[in-house]
Amino acid sequence: MAKTSRICHILLRFLAFSATLSAVIVMVSSHERATFFNVSFEAKYTTSPALKYFVIANSVVTVYGFLVLFLPAESLLWRLVVAMDMVLTMLLISSLSAALAIAQVAKQGNNSAAWLPICGSVPKFCNHITGSLIASFIGVIIYMILLLHSIHSVLDPLLLKKT
Repeated sequence: MAKTSRICHILLRFLAFSATLSAVIVMVSSHERATFFNVSFEAKYTTSPALKYFVIANSVVTVYGFLVLFLPAESLLWRLVVAMDMVLTMLLISSLSAALAIAQVAKQGNNSAAWLPICGSVPKFCNHITGSLIASFIGVIIYMILLLHSIHSVLDPLLLKKT
């Protein structure tokens, strides 16, 4: 049973690593040039601080996820991993929320602020952002599952294990 649990845990960690890495790659590769009334502009993630934060946060979580994949099962660092999972899950959620807000403005615009939607002019850019947000959302879901599994297996809050 412990071997099966460990394999599932490693598989979930690998899926979370893959999801956050995919989010970073898709977001970094999102750029498109468009012309609007003889004015040319380039849409890319570096023009928005929220999208930069999204890339940085997902990059940090990707590196962390890669390092944790190689942590031995017997290590005492797993208690620290539970705390880090919590912190990095919150980091992912906050960066995803910020990026979703920017994506919503890019898609819908904001009439009150007179911001026009840009997705009609740069659909490839918006599709990349959407794909990156979906990958990051999948990463958040997996990290939440990992967090619950880690709390159950490492900390055992209900003291269900028999000594």
